[in-house]
Amino acid sequence: MAGIENSVLEHLRPLRGQLDRVGQDIGARKGRRGRLEAGRAQIRVTPAGQSLRPGRLDARVTRIEKRLDLVDG
Repeated sequence: MAGIENSVLEHLRPLRGQLDRVGQDIGARKGRRGRLEAGRAQIRVTPAGQSLRPGRLDARVTRIEKRLDLVDG
């Protein structure tokens, strides 16, 4: 019986090592995926913030023009 147990353990040891490597690979992939998702979210946020700027810029330029008496106000 001990011989069978040893034989089974000998077969399980390499599988355990492979399983550990697979776990490490999955962990690395999750980390990379998280960074990609964060970057993708930032790309989506940036254009939204930039679309608001022209409106505010126009209002600021109008105020400056009025202060400098460049336009009728």
